[in-house]
Amino acid sequence: MIKEWNADDLLALARGYQSACILISAAELELFDVLEEADQTVEAVSKDVGADIRAITVLLDALSALGIIEKRGKEYHLSAPAALLLTSRSPVTVLPMLQHQATCLRRWSQLATVVQTGRPAERRPGILGEARDQDAFIRAMEVVSAPIASKLIDQLHLPSFRHLLDVGGASGTWTITFLRAYPEATATLFDLPHVIPMAEERLAAAGVGARVHLVAGDFTTKSLPAGADLAWVSAIVHQNSREQNIRLFTSIARALTEDGRLLIRDVMMDDARTSPVDGALFAINMLTATNGGGTFTFEELREDLVAAGFADVAVLRHDEGMNSIVTARKAGSR
Repeated sequence: MIKEWNADDLLALARGYQSACILISAAELELFDVLEEADQTVEAVSKDVGADIRAITVLLDALSALGIIEKRGKEYHLSAPAALLLTSRSPVTVLPMLQHQATCLRRWSQLATVVQTGRPAERRPGILGEARDQDAFIRAMEVVSAPIASKLIDQLHLPSFRHLLDVGGASGTWTITFLRAYPEATATLFDLPHVIPMAEERLAAAGVGARVHLVAGDFTTKSLPAGADLAWVSAIVHQNSREQNIRLFTSIARALTEDGRLLIRDVMMDDARTSPVDGALFAINMLTATNGGGTFTFEELREDLVAAGFADVAVLRHDEGMNSIVTARKAGSR
């Protein structure tokens, strides 16, 4: 059903970027770490973050107006509950995702040009630099996955497996969760070279490092390590075109043992591609970021998996966000 819009609603929707920009800019400036220790004057904040004093004053006042921080006379205060979410040292921080949203915002601001040309947005590093942007992306995946990983794996009621292949496993959130749930299993985590040190550190801290083989590489150009009987592909397929996914699935099928299975965690669209809403918006995110990525229907995933050598494709879990799960069996195995 089409929503009945009025002028005020449309203009409020169009202004939605304003509050987001205030919060995201503060995250990029790492402003909340500065405010964590004690109340700060604008002069002290300006010096710590290396910002223009007039500009940082306006930003701090806007953050106060939004209720994210508090202004007390001439000083600015970050509450303890807000610090838990917004500072870099907190174990439950969402700061990396906010910093990653800065990267997304730079792409989304070019959407009209992207639609006109059919090409992804121009890459523009943020004020922290390209390396920190990449780091924020990996840590942002931890932010969204860590709180739900254990519950999701429990809900799947998977049969036991011997060895997991975590394709594009990032810093190891899902590998850690699988190995804690299946204490007899081992794993291989495969990701790009710059990600592997982050995974090594986190896996060791979780106490599972000795059970994981870390392999650096690009799955678009390098064969995947063989020998796993379960492959996990989390939040990867939306980065690819369907042709790229068929190549990825084919590589996974070759790497799996004869009794191997594949699990895909991602967005799954309805046939009209208008639901879930978050999936339709995420397709825009991929339009601005990739040459062929997007969000796919179950039937598209099924067709591509079958073309790559899989059978018995089914939905294990349906979700309105990124947590739909599709399963498939390597063709010829039982």
